[in-house]
Amino acid sequence: MNDRLEASRRVRRPVRGRAPGARALRARSPHAALLLGALLLAAPAPAKADPGAEGVLPAAGPLASDTLPDLQAVVAALEPEIRRAMVEGRIPSLTIALTVGEEIVWMNGYGESNLRARTPATPETVYIIASTFKTMGATALLQLMDEGHFELDDPVRDHLRGLPIPGEDPARPITFRHLLTHTSGLPTIFSGVPVWADTVPLALDDYLSRRLRIEGPPGERVRYSNMGYTLIARLVEDITGEDFRDVVRERIFAPLGMESTDFAPTPAMEELLAVPYQPHPETGAQVPAARVRFAEWPAGGVWGTVENQARWLIASLNGGSFRGHRILRPETAELMQTRQYDRFTGPMTGGWGGPDTGYGLAWWTTTRNGERYIAHSGSVRGYTAFIHGNRDRRLGVAILTNGQRAHPHLVRLSFLATDLMAGTRVVEAGSGGR
Repeated sequence: MNDRLEASRRVRRPVRGRAPGARALRARSPHAALLLGALLLAAPAPAKADPGAEGVLPAAGPLASDTLPDLQAVVAALEPEIRRAMVEGRIPSLTIALTVGEEIVWMNGYGESNLRARTPATPETVYIIASTFKTMGATALLQLMDEGHFELDDPVRDHLRGLPIPGEDPARPITFRHLLTHTSGLPTIFSGVPVWADTVPLALDDYLSRRLRIEGPPGERVRYSNMGYTLIARLVEDITGEDFRDVVRERIFAPLGMESTDFAPTPAMEELLAVPYQPHPETGAQVPAARVRFAEWPAGGVWGTVENQARWLIASLNGGSFRGHRILRPETAELMQTRQYDRFTGPMTGGWGGPDTGYGLAWWTTTRNGERYIAHSGSVRGYTAFIHGNRDRRLGVAILTNGQRAHPHLVRLSFLATDLMAGTRVVEAGSGGR
């Protein structure tokens, strides 16, 4: 790791405008420069759900002043662990944002998004958000359930226009719940091709008509399926009559102000694009990886910034609402974050969660020390992304990197960050956060 590991300490303006909740104060102390007086403006408060409330989120109230995290202490304890994660995980650059209630309270960039050009990473840096987008794609589908177009246990075949599912048993159909929990029996498949290759990925309809197939009975096991989430895009299109990308832009990106997130980098985003890297198999040196496109793009072919990821996390931790913009009914947001099958449990990628961990609808879910958490990871060659939140305290962590399969390191950082913000782990600066 070079001597420019840590990038600019100032939170820069995001690609298309500063987030209202992202504020930083300039000061002589590097940590003081990251303290946010915005915490005193009272974000909506955490509250535990009533177990008998049939999945309805409680009403939010103001955060008590004694629950606000000491950002200076949090950052002082977290930054050494960010550096350690980058060294041990061979991560060239990392951007991170912390959220409390409805506010982005801190964000920063570390390392270099382009090693040859020595470009410092900042919260403006654009990375692929990969499979963290699955939580957004699932939300676009569930918005249609909220509108009465289907029920969660309806067969999806009844809503597909002219697209049969080869191998499906009519007596055991794939349901919407199966698709959203990776229990559909559809295969794990990824068909990436280099961006600059002569070949291009199949168009959505061609891909599904040629490759859609069932490999096992639905509901019998978890089989992580990019194809299943690609089929979700087709369902959205068949129900709405609109392009999936337009639906997501209009119903999710726009109301949340996610102006630096899209299915392909805009020219303004491309200027800030991080180079993907992976260690050389023999020397271990970081070498650029080929950027890829893939036919399963609805499962994670989306680019964005950590600031935009933080906006998504705020909406998710606040019952489907972001600063007055509701994108999902509270009951549906709760359902997304509730484990759907008791028989499919165990830690997720990178060791996130414990024995009670399982899938909600797209989201990973777990409990830890009596509190509820959600998360999702994403990785494409040369990039790893992670979003994580404490549901009961409404504390969130979003991380984007251009490191190869860095999941365990991002999991550890995320739990440390939410623990520090909650005050449940007190760590002396530089002591390692273990």
